[in-house]
Amino acid sequence: MFLEISAGGWALLAVAAIIVGISKTALPGAATLSVAIFAGVLPSRASTATLLVLLIVGDVFALWAYRRHADWRTLWRLAPAVIAGLLVGAVFLALADDVSVRRVIGVILLVLVAITLWRRKVDPVVAPSRSVAVAYGSLGGFTTMVANAGGPVMSMYFLAAKFPVKTFLGTAAWFFAVVNIAKLPFSIGLGLLTPAALLIDLVLVPAVLIGAFGGRLLADRLDQTLFERFVIVLTVVGAVYLLL
Repeated sequence: MFLEISAGGWALLAVAAIIVGISKTALPGAATLSVAIFAGVLPSRASTATLLVLLIVGDVFALWAYRRHADWRTLWRLAPAVIAGLLVGAVFLALADDVSVRRVIGVILLVLVAITLWRRKVDPVVAPSRSVAVAYGSLGGFTTMVANAGGPVMSMYFLAAKFPVKTFLGTAAWFFAVVNIAKLPFSIGLGLLTPAALLIDLVLVPAVLIGAFGGRLLADRLDQTLFERFVIVLTVVGAVYLLL
């Protein structure tokens, strides 16, 4: 697989790796674009494990930058539902067709965007309830296990919680660091994480770091309204990609 990638393919993978870094330190949900690129260049199932390693590299940098800003109450509230979603997603990944999985996730994301915007309009003060946490947590665990597409789902939840930019990024950093590490045994067990995938990751790690540093600088300059609009737009773009 390593030797079969063209020069153009490597260029696209490098761009996707930079986007991974940016998504971890500035624009949550942007990594869905990386999912699209990786699935276009590499075999789709293998691409999920290859991208997972780069996401973990980005998580390390995000934790370094925002580790003190997390809302731990929110994370503990989400944990049981996320674990359940991961387990269901692992079974589904082993059995389901790639195309149907992506379309289901795309529909879910568009529905979540609509619900989040509606909630913010009619109920701009109240934080998400426990039942909402269960729904988002289970969907987040499921989508991140199946297609590394949990970012947009959880972005919608953190957006509904009205976190400031730094709290949003810190909570997301801890959430995905733990979840992505938990996904590794499943990827290995399903035979998706191979030596060839790790070799590709080794080449692309510097691009992730470049994106992470750039994203860190960008986050310091984003105001709250602009940040929230970016999150929503990137979520919709990711959902449309998955549907197509």
